[in-house]
Amino acid sequence: MLEAMMSAQVGDDVYGEDPTVRALEHETARRFGMETGLFCPSGTMTNQIAIKGHTQPGQEVICAATAHIYLYEGGGIALNSGCQPRLLKGDRGRLSPAEVEATIYKGDDVHYAPTALVSLENTMNKGGGSVYPLEQIAAIHAVCERHQIPLHLDGARVFNALVATGEDPREYGRYFSTISVCLSKGLGAPVGSVLLGSEAFIKKARRIRKAFGGGMRQAGYLAAAGLYALEHHVERLQEDHTRARQIGEVLRRLPWVREVQPVDTNIVLADLQGCSPQQVLEALAAQGVKGVAFGPESIRLVTHLQFDDAQLERLITLVKELRF
Repeated sequence: MLEAMMSAQVGDDVYGEDPTVRALEHETARRFGMETGLFCPSGTMTNQIAIKGHTQPGQEVICAATAHIYLYEGGGIALNSGCQPRLLKGDRGRLSPAEVEATIYKGDDVHYAPTALVSLENTMNKGGGSVYPLEQIAAIHAVCERHQIPLHLDGARVFNALVATGEDPREYGRYFSTISVCLSKGLGAPVGSVLLGSEAFIKKARRIRKAFGGGMRQAGYLAAAGLYALEHHVERLQEDHTRARQIGEVLRRLPWVREVQPVDTNIVLADLQGCSPQQVLEALAAQGVKGVAFGPESIRLVTHLQFDDAQLERLITLVKELRF
């Protein structure tokens, strides 16, 4: 990947002159059967650009109560777009067509904010990497289409979902108006996400990116890492899923773990008993293992490109020896 970055052809991307950025945008769009894309520094930026591009101030965005766009993007829905989120519980963060249908408001009563956008997240971070079945996405799309409302996907881990289900990414292009694809999580690039959409929407999005301060000059060095990741790091995501399931199986048998959420992809959520997340994470950190607290009684562990079988065995030995 570093070799690809250092040998990249570059230009000024603000002027649309960087050939490697253009190649990344076109390749990502091609994979999802969408018209074109826009390379941005982060998934937060691609999500926030999409929200602003689809909405007007005073409108409403439907999403899960545990969605990244609501919890972890600095209040961006309100700050950047002047919209309010309408939060739904879902099943491990996955919304149902019935929930979406019951929540959409398109009437004339001035007391209520009109629905402007529905946003899904796949896989669902706070749902422990839970995955939307394609038929559920299709049904939600049908609801949105009936009400003439765009459907956005926060696809920070969309390739994890696709590897887990074996589905064709081009099917996603049929159902979503816009898709945010992150290159720096499971795919292992150092930075960047691509927002996918129609030619008309991405033209609008490019202006929003500039206003957000996201225009980059010789960004081809970063885009080259994304291209390498797409070509070499997608299929291997199954290795991360396998290792995550092994971690989950071990944690379930430990006395200080009350419950492990279903492990569908590369995220392991463990609910604790008799100890706090801080105690567990400090013990792990002392041995060079990083995790995060996911609430007052839970921790999250994530498998990734740089976590191999030797490290897996070391982690398993370590957690079995922990006492609280």
